[in-house]
Amino acid sequence: MSSTLLHQAIVYCEGAFNTPNGKTAHGLVRFTKRYRVLAVIDSCYSGEDAGEVLDGQVKGIPIVQDLNAAMHWAKSNNHKPTHFVIGLAPDGGKLNMVARETVKKAIQLGLNVDSGLHDFLSEDDEILGLAQKYKIQIRDVRKPPPRNSLHFFSGKIEEVKALKVAVLGTDSAVGKRTTAWLLVQSLQESGLRAELIGTGQTAWMQGAHYSIMLDSLINDFLTGEIEHVIWQAWQETKSDVLVIEGQGSLLNPAYPGGYEILAAGRPDMVILQHAPSRKDYDGFPGYPIQPLPHQVHAIEVVSGKKVIAITLNHENLNRKEIKVFISAISNLIGIPTYDVLSNGASDLARLVTTYVKNKNISLG
Repeated sequence: MSSTLLHQAIVYCEGAFNTPNGKTAHGLVRFTKRYRVLAVIDSCYSGEDAGEVLDGQVKGIPIVQDLNAAMHWAKSNNHKPTHFVIGLAPDGGKLNMVARETVKKAIQLGLNVDSGLHDFLSEDDEILGLAQKYKIQIRDVRKPPPRNSLHFFSGKIEEVKALKVAVLGTDSAVGKRTTAWLLVQSLQESGLRAELIGTGQTAWMQGAHYSIMLDSLINDFLTGEIEHVIWQAWQETKSDVLVIEGQGSLLNPAYPGGYEILAAGRPDMVILQHAPSRKDYDGFPGYPIQPLPHQVHAIEVVSGKKVIAITLNHENLNRKEIKVFISAISNLIGIPTYDVLSNGASDLARLVTTYVKNKNISLG
């Protein structure tokens, strides 16, 4: 798709870039089919390249001081921004007052606003009034569909013939979505038909065609919506592989996630994302992350399916430490371990491909 057809976006991430609370901005800097990211706002890294800060790879996306600087840079480089995208992913999904004022200013400058927060801007009288006055669109990505359009679990998941791979994690904000995208892209490059099943706002913003907002759904319909989006993807694409993005982690005290995906998505296998440098759950000191073998065992007991690989989040690790952990984890768990962000997902894709023709991957 030509970049001229994409929304021209300024991504707001003040005070959160290169932290877990900036994961939406991180995803958009790394990859998106929905926007052309012109600039990222975060005064902490003003003047630096977003890709270089994040992954050590220049992306040509400047980090700027504020919205005025972003608009000035865009105009100076013959870009016309169309969207203001909130790239923050704070605990609880709340919009702080500084961000709120910046949203109002973006609207006054004629920018459409896309938000993945739980604070629905389209229900804020002041912001909605401004949007109507300046004739711009507000999209609350996390806003759930009407109840009469939701699905209840029916068992139609059994009709899906594609290999279903769930990418779960040992913590929240640990890189599950990034690994899932890299795996999908590598599978596609190998000639297989593969689709990402997005389960959060960032995957939608990155352009996942088949997406739900798992953490905004009413509990009674959660499993039905998981089942339906996977079934729909299979019906419409007849993919060889469907890769399901995980949310939270099975044992996280604040964001327990994965049970519903295992129960309703019925994945044939699981890939588990892990950050060895983390001792406690992100944002919750004093709540230690359970040992990796314990987490693998919990997933396999719940699902009856194998964890076929561990994928590494290499935050706070140097190159030597990464190699040590890859070897140590492989020996400890007895399955392959990969750092796909550093080395790509081609090896992981080859492993998954070996299972495409044989879906009988139960334990035992």
